[in-house]
Amino acid sequence: MFDIDKWREIWATLSANPLRTLLTALGVFWGMLMLMIMLMFSSALVSGVQKQMNGISSNALFVWGGVTTEAYEGLQPGRRVQFEIDDMEPLKHVAGLDTVAPRIQLGGFMTPSKVTYNNKTASFHVMGDFPDIIKVVTLLIKQGRFLNERDITDARKICIIGNAVAEQMLPPGTDPIGSWLQINGVYFRVVGLTKTLRSGNLGDRDDNSIFVPFTAFRAAFHTGDKVGFFALTAKDDADGPQLETDIKTVLGRRHRVAPTDQLAINSFNAFVFFRKTASIFIAINTMMWIVGVLTLLAGVIGVTNIMLITVKERTKEFGVRKALGANPISVIVMVMKESIVLTSAAGIFGIVAGIGVMALLVMALENAGPKFPFGAPNVALSTVGWAFGILVTAGAFAGIIPAYHAASIKPVEALRAE
Repeated sequence: MFDIDKWREIWATLSANPLRTLLTALGVFWGMLMLMIMLMFSSALVSGVQKQMNGISSNALFVWGGVTTEAYEGLQPGRRVQFEIDDMEPLKHVAGLDTVAPRIQLGGFMTPSKVTYNNKTASFHVMGDFPDIIKVVTLLIKQGRFLNERDITDARKICIIGNAVAEQMLPPGTDPIGSWLQINGVYFRVVGLTKTLRSGNLGDRDDNSIFVPFTAFRAAFHTGDKVGFFALTAKDDADGPQLETDIKTVLGRRHRVAPTDQLAINSFNAFVFFRKTASIFIAINTMMWIVGVLTLLAGVIGVTNIMLITVKERTKEFGVRKALGANPISVIVMVMKESIVLTSAAGIFGIVAGIGVMALLVMALENAGPKFPFGAPNVALSTVGWAFGILVTAGAFAGIIPAYHAASIKPVEALRAE
């Protein structure tokens, strides 16, 4: 295997026609590079979605009121379902439910509100929350604290601000804790600073949010008992889809919604989302492998064709070898070695080029900022090993047909060949 003369012979054979060898290797190189790029795209897509959902509990549910589409109990369709704080207690008794956190946003969902600090004014998302919201949407506490039960019972006019709020409103170097923000004419004292775990639009929304105790929120902004939506988490052993149905049933009864009305109460179920997402990720990764391997095999087929041409050109050489006593096995091994060396070398260059592309993409994504929807591309070393193993195996198979053709050459006929 490590006979230096045999390796010199392989090199001499491959370098005898450099252009043909280069073009043959280019097909394998391109196939390996495409496989690497496809796997990088798959990993970037997966990590991007995971980053955006990173700050949401995997057993979270969000439920909000919609508009009825069916008449029920004397009520006409077209009625908006408005949740109330009194809905909280019945929800706590739903089997399998762990956390119930009512939320309301000033101005309505996704609508920013005017916030003032000294003479500076900007718009941010102002949320009325309970302390348990941090169990549903995970936030890092950079400074100070988050909401607590005393804030709720005493309706304290305090707030916790996102990182972007502090950067935009406060002068550089200012300690946000203890500062006073004016929200729609009402002053709130900052007691905490948060940083989101999410990226993209969801992470941007978290960083541009201000969290106010629910009771202080409704007293300051006169929202009464209204709840914008419920953020919920389930127990570990709960059946996610069934729990979602049970919650809608409880809320539907309280707000006189027809059981068959699918649009009156809307929801987002992280149970189902993460399960579907995992299946989609598997499908995408499988598709990338299939397309990449087929592209790689197309290059390997080119190796087979070129090796057949090379064997035909070397007919006399093989005839002389066999006339001098070379057995068919040695001829087969020699030709297969040439095929494996050619495909392996081209594949290694493809892997190196893929790593270079990955490094450039990582640098570009670092400059793109956290709002970019894709994560950093990554190809595991084990994955590269599998790809290279497939390549070497394919290279061996690529040499089988030419090798057997070379081994079947008869010395007398070979010596007569033109």
